[in-house]
Amino acid sequence: MNRIFGRGKPKTPPPNLSDCIGNVDARSESIEKKIGRLDAELVKYKDQMKKMREGPSKNMVKQKAMRVLKQKRMYEGQREQLAQQSFNMEQANYTIQTLKDTKTTVEAMKIGAKEMKRAYKDVKLDQIDDLQDQLEDMMEDAGEVQEALSRSYGTPEIDEDDLEAELDALGDELLLDDDSSYLDEASAAPSIPEGLPSDSKTNKDGVLVDEFGLPQIPAS
Repeated sequence: MNRIFGRGKPKTPPPNLSDCIGNVDARSESIEKKIGRLDAELVKYKDQMKKMREGPSKNMVKQKAMRVLKQKRMYEGQREQLAQQSFNMEQANYTIQTLKDTKTTVEAMKIGAKEMKRAYKDVKLDQIDDLQDQLEDMMEDAGEVQEALSRSYGTPEIDEDDLEAELDALGDELLLDDDSSYLDEASAAPSIPEGLPSDSKTNKDGVLVDEFGLPQIPAS
């Protein structure tokens, strides 16, 4: 069948702005390199002209420099054109992407609006109001129950003056309990003698006494 009717030519993909921008930028970079090489030649010719005297040789070098400068101007014009083309395509590409994003956003908002409508169909405002009223009534009933449970029964009436007198007396009792004068008396008691009693001591008359304070009998 392919021999009879032949094969159809493969369809070429449509042009892509991103690819076109890449190609233009690559051409612009190539021209930029050429301009750089021409600048180097111009510097070389300029240095030669500074060292040469006026004459045919200097004029020849000058003609070469003029020719290089013309090429440079031509390349600079092409570079400006390519830069403007790239900028225009980038702006167009940005606009296209913005429109696509806007379309996607609008579609998402439409879907969200439909879902909200379906959700609101299941929500009844009257039922919400009734539920709020029921909760409020239940809270009030709970408060009344707590108040009823905390009510006191059979509590005798007590005079406030009697309470104040009892409070003052209670303070005096606490002060008596906190009295530490007995500690002062204990601290004033004579101290316990320190160290071991010695075997030989003298009294005020210079007589030797034993550990009990009795005069010692001289040994025979």
